[in-house]
Amino acid sequence: QVQLVESGGGLVQAGGSLRLSCAASGRTFSAYAMGWFRQAPGKEREVVAVISRSGRSTNYVDSVKGRFIISRDNAKNTMYLQMNSLENDDTAIYYCAALLLNSDRVSLSLRSYEYWGQGTQITVPS
Repeated sequence: QVQLVESGGGLVQAGGSLRLSCAASGRTFSAYAMGWFRQAPGKEREVVAVISRSGRSTNYVDSVKGRFIISRDNAKNTMYLQMNSLENDDTAIYYCAALLLNSDRVSLSLRSYEYWGQGTQITVPS
């Protein structure tokens, strides 16, 4: 198993930036594909960005392309989400999640992720 803890959330004005971190403990971090997901009030949880085990492959939901950057540091057992040009529509609880994979690829399938953090709130006032 792997345990995940998000940090870095908060309130930020539109146009501002935040960086989220997801610290992992337990089994070998580099064995897991990772992802950031979010859930806004009254909406279903959606994928935001995903990254492969090595970090060489990434993918993003269209609404954050060009604004968010996902990365990971396997030596530090940590994944990051740099969020720039934040908008009111980015307001949500952000979760990190892990998926044990035997290949270096990404997964956009929310339901396939096995381990989840508790989430961190991002609020961007309109």
